[in-house]
Amino acid sequence: MTLEDETEIVHSEPKDIDGREQVKVVIEKPIYGGFHSAECWLPDYRWDKVKGFRPEEIRAYQELLESVAHIIIALARDGGFDRAAGF
Repeated sequence: MTLEDETEIVHSEPKDIDGREQVKVVIEKPIYGGFHSAECWLPDYRWDKVKGFRPEEIRAYQELLESVAHIIIALARDGGFDRAAGF
């Protein structure tokens, strides 16, 4: 999924981690000379590898993910954004 500011949000397939289903969401925002990036593991909303994003940006992405996590998890189980879009 691409946001208005060209931030890309992608997800993994579901992974079994310690007997629990987890989906990794990666957020990358292009900046001059590279990217800001972060990973968030659903359904726990555990953030890893946050690089360049300010705390208020992570809070905003947290709110976004909380509103669509159920959709992302369902899409991960079913083949992803592209499959849902018919690609």
